[in-house]
Amino acid sequence: MESADVVVVGAGPAGSTVAYELARRHHTVWMVEEHSRVGHPVQCAGLVSQRVLDLAGSTSFVRRPVRGASVFAPSLNSVSFRASEPRAFVIDRAGLDIHLADRAARAGTTILAGWRFDGLDGPVNGTARLRLLGPNAEARVLEARLVVGADGVASAVARAFRLRRPVEILPAYEAEYGESPGDEDSVEVYLGNEISPGLFGWWIPDGGGGARIGVAVNADTTTARTYCQRLERQVARRFGRPLKAPTSILVSGIPIGTVPHTSGPRVLLVGDAAAQVKPLSGGGIFTGMRCAQIAAEVAHRALTSNDLSARALSAYDAAWTAELGDEFSKALYLRRLFLKLSDADLEQVVEALKGAGLTDAIVAFGDIDFPTGVARALLRQSPSLVRLFPKALSALLGSREFRAPALDPGPRRTV
Repeated sequence: MESADVVVVGAGPAGSTVAYELARRHHTVWMVEEHSRVGHPVQCAGLVSQRVLDLAGSTSFVRRPVRGASVFAPSLNSVSFRASEPRAFVIDRAGLDIHLADRAARAGTTILAGWRFDGLDGPVNGTARLRLLGPNAEARVLEARLVVGADGVASAVARAFRLRRPVEILPAYEAEYGESPGDEDSVEVYLGNEISPGLFGWWIPDGGGGARIGVAVNADTTTARTYCQRLERQVARRFGRPLKAPTSILVSGIPIGTVPHTSGPRVLLVGDAAAQVKPLSGGGIFTGMRCAQIAAEVAHRALTSNDLSARALSAYDAAWTAELGDEFSKALYLRRLFLKLSDADLEQVVEALKGAGLTDAIVAFGDIDFPTGVARALLRQSPSLVRLFPKALSALLGSREFRAPALDPGPRRTV
């Protein structure tokens, strides 16, 4: 029977990061990816911060930098912000996945593409036995001292190890357009309960003359596709001309909330499988990769000491929540307040953001990985926003001083 120290299920950014970090520490690592090609199908819109580039150790997958953003109310009244330096980067999302998986392979990871995790045969002699299904229903069994679930929002690893799931999953739908008008140096955010209840809609340049248009919405009787079609009409109205037919479609789910436990006996969850997603934006590449680094640090200690108990691995839960938990909890609170806003309220929010000094504050404090920092700054400066979010004022301003980390791969912690 084939065996390894660690089997990582899922070859997205979080899975490939933890595989790389453990392989370079000389553990035997296998990474199982259900799709036949790493990076396909594409899993998200592909807008990241400098931190992601630092964590990946490469810029090879970057298509273009982004310096500006515009936020549109339901009426298309808008406010725009622009920085002198890049604040985000449009990437080739498949290219990122391929780069990270290749890095893991070069460090010694064995990659099984086209194989799906099909459950556990139970612990045997202190190891976990994983059933895999491959091409043509071929069966295979791998034995591992530790299993890392990096298999997304519907994590089969989480189910197999009886780890509870996030309470909310937002359906997401995105269409890619080969041609699209708009500012290639800026992204656009669209608010409105008719087009994106639950989060927002987006227009992101793809770096080649086209764009990605999508929504993430509350799960209800209206499909995410229908909401996206409404957004496409809104974008066409804003540009003053219809869009051509999309060249591709992406359908996914975004976990919002917290998982009570992201570890257990011989198992860790990372990325979307652990709901390590920013509640205000739905983005999870940076947070998933950073938590994967922490997971690898904890796993290395556990494997070296041969203690893979729930108690030993719970150091992972403690470490990543110490680093990101405060940001997540503030963001979840703001999200609950945001969901209560009517379209008329959203019009007032956009109008308030035009206030003197607020656009400068957004440029100065804006950080796509730690958005509650700019929310705090805006509430300090805007009476109009305070009237819309009176409880948020006391919750955010009454807490300890909040500072977003500097633009680096993330603070290093001893775990």
